[in-house]
Amino acid sequence: MTRTNSVTPVSQSDLASIGEGHLAYLRRMSSDDIRARFPSAQSIRPGLKLWALFSADGTPLAVSDDRGSILASATENELMTVSIH
Repeated sequence: MTRTNSVTPVSQSDLASIGEGHLAYLRRMSSDDIRARFPSAQSIRPGLKLWALFSADGTPLAVSDDRGSILASATENELMTVSIH
């Protein structure tokens, strides 16, 4: 018996919307990286190690030096979190 699998391509926007409103990811970043990626974050002091919470599509939601407060924020907003290494 021969089995064939068909693969349906997924667009970047479809992939980004998976988990939207339900899933967020947590990432450890330097304040320098945050400032470079997000021009509106220029008031963050350089040289810090911070935790950043992003929605499933990559939109920044919160930044803190305390991982616990970021996780609490996600929980309060009913978001399941995953870590990015």
